[in-house]
Amino acid sequence: MASPALELKAVTRRFPARDRAAPPFTAIERLSFQVGEGEFVALVGPSGCGKSTVLNLVAGLDRPSEGEVFLGAEQVTGPNSHVGFMLQKDLLLPWRSIRRNVEFGLEARGLTREERAARIARELRRCRLTEFADRYPHQLSGGQRQRAALARTLAIDPALVLLDEPFSALDAQTKILLQRSFAQTIAASGVTTLLITHDLNEAVAMSDRILVMSERPGRVVEEITVGLPDRDNPVARQSMPRALELMRHLLHALHLDDRVDA
Repeated sequence: MASPALELKAVTRRFPARDRAAPPFTAIERLSFQVGEGEFVALVGPSGCGKSTVLNLVAGLDRPSEGEVFLGAEQVTGPNSHVGFMLQKDLLLPWRSIRRNVEFGLEARGLTREERAARIARELRRCRLTEFADRYPHQLSGGQRQRAALARTLAIDPALVLLDEPFSALDAQTKILLQRSFAQTIAASGVTTLLITHDLNEAVAMSDRILVMSERPGRVVEEITVGLPDRDNPVARQSMPRALELMRHLLHALHLDDRVDA
C-alpha cells in the first residue's frame, strides 16, 4: 500500500453515560487502520458499531479518548481544512445558486475571484452540472443535488473525502446512477476516500479495500482487498464473479449468512 494518507493508531472513544453513576459508553476501542494515497476504502459493520464516530474523529469534529489520528504526517487535533465531509443529506444552501453553493467552501481560503471561478467551473464540469450552475437546489433532483454537494466538496481540493452513506436516501435507480457518477468523479480526481455504508454491494462495487468492524465497541476485525478492475464502473463490477464471492464473504463476516439461508 502507498504511504498512508490517513492513519488511526489504537483509537478509543468513550462517551459519558447519561446516568452519572454508570460507566462511560465505549463506542470504539483500540481501533487501528491506514488508508493509502488515492485509495478508496469502505468501512462496514453492524449498526451502532462506531462508524460515524470514526468519521467525526477523522474530520476533527471530535477527539479520541485514547490513541491518535493522523492525516498524512499531521496529527488531527481539530477541524481540518484538508478534509471534505459529505453526509446523507446534501445540505445545500437554498438561497444560493448551485454555482454559489460550490463556491461556499472557497470563500474563506483567500483565493482570487478568478481562481474561485476556475475551480467552480472545473467541478461543475466534472460532476456534469454546468448547465445547472445558475439554478437553485429546489430546482434540481435528489441525485443532482448530491452531485452538487460532491462538487462543493471537491472544489476545496481536499486531501481526504469522507462519505457518510451519501446514497442512502435515494431511490434504487437514482442510487445506481449516482454511484457510477461518484465513482467516475472520484477516480478522475485521484482523491483519497473513506466511505461508511450499510450497503455491502456498494462497498464491493466502489472500493479498493473493505474494513469490517465488530459489534460495539467497534474494532477492525477483518481487512478485505477487493481486487476488482474498473473502480470507475461499479455497475460492471457488481456483475463480476469475484463480486459475488466478496458478498458471500461479507455476509459471513457480519454473521448475516445464516439469516439469508433461512
